[in-house]
Amino acid sequence: MADLQDELQATAEAGRLDAPAKRKPKPSRRFGAAEPIAPPDGTTEPGTTEPGTADGAKAPEAAPEAAGRLADPEGAEQSDGLEEAHAFLADHPVADGYSGLPWVLRHLPWYELELGESGVDTDVPRMREGHIGALFWSLHLSEPLTGDRAVGASLEQLDLVHKAVEADPEHLRLVRTAGEVTDARNRGRVAILLGPAGAPALGDSLAILRALHALGLKALTLAGVSWASEAGLSRFGEEVVREMNRVGVLADLSGASEQTIRRTLAVSRAPVLCTRSAAHALRPHPANLSDDLLAALGEAHGLCMVPLTSEQTGPSVRDVADHLDHVRSIAGPQSVGLSGTYDSGAAHPEDLIDASCYPHLVAELLHRGWSHDDLALLTWGNVQRVLRSADFTARAARDRREASTARIADLDG
Repeated sequence: MADLQDELQATAEAGRLDAPAKRKPKPSRRFGAAEPIAPPDGTTEPGTTEPGTADGAKAPEAAPEAAGRLADPEGAEQSDGLEEAHAFLADHPVADGYSGLPWVLRHLPWYELELGESGVDTDVPRMREGHIGALFWSLHLSEPLTGDRAVGASLEQLDLVHKAVEADPEHLRLVRTAGEVTDARNRGRVAILLGPAGAPALGDSLAILRALHALGLKALTLAGVSWASEAGLSRFGEEVVREMNRVGVLADLSGASEQTIRRTLAVSRAPVLCTRSAAHALRPHPANLSDDLLAALGEAHGLCMVPLTSEQTGPSVRDVADHLDHVRSIAGPQSVGLSGTYDSGAAHPEDLIDASCYPHLVAELLHRGWSHDDLALLTWGNVQRVLRSADFTARAARDRREASTARIADLDG
């Protein structure tokens, strides 16, 4: 609890992010993305901010129909809610648990993230508009590669992220620890965390895990390999989790089997993530978690990051808010987070179609009576807690054990 109080105090004291730049919406072009969940979204992006609400300029005279809408009390209430949401997010920005941007960038002949890129859901202007302060960039692959091909493709993804971040040092910063995330935010940069990567990226080698961590990897999805299967973790899989704890790589359990989730919760000394999981009780998607698993995740101080996708949560902002309410009630306010899942090939709810739309969701939660303390945990504090805990666990583990040289053939036969 002391960690949470420290984090809330730190976020309150930290400087605000740069004010979002005004920009015209651009048409969205969809590309094949890593591990798509749903068909591409065909909705239209929302309009820009109303004139006069951001810079004090006088708004043009509205047509009679528009004037009637503007005078509508419900519309005024929604406008007030968005203003409150923007003010809140300026102090407590979003730590977003999943972006498929690297895979999309890999298939663009040229891109411009700093000024705005129509071929993606996430660029610097939209991250500013959405008050995103930290973002996990996925290294997942769209095709199920194994062995050396999976290792090589994952390294190429990782290299692309390094290049994209280095190309825009004024707005992006690659980070590894909770302290670096906070420092990036205080300097007005968006903190970029590498991961999750798919488990095949390890090539069944703990040495490759350590090499990937040295290059910045922060999260690994425990699914799609023999040692993390429907039957759960094998002996080698348990050794992978222990080595992840030692170096500071977080376990991502979205898409993992129930047996793998339960065994990982038992073996891991660091909190785990579910980077793209909502409430199965509200929407029976395979990656969503049952109430039993949500309760177990909360008891283990893990983090369920609810995706903003129509397939997993529903077609509206209210549907996403329902999932957040449910996860908070079962796992606790310390175990719920946000995962935009943009640029993943998934369809997104209305009013949440790209990375600029987080204020709409926060406005809905404020309308439902979420306290500022719980909202601060949701948007920023819980991710920071998990990162801090992982850093602390890694330091303690390195004092207790040497790097593992275990091989899958020796443990699993």
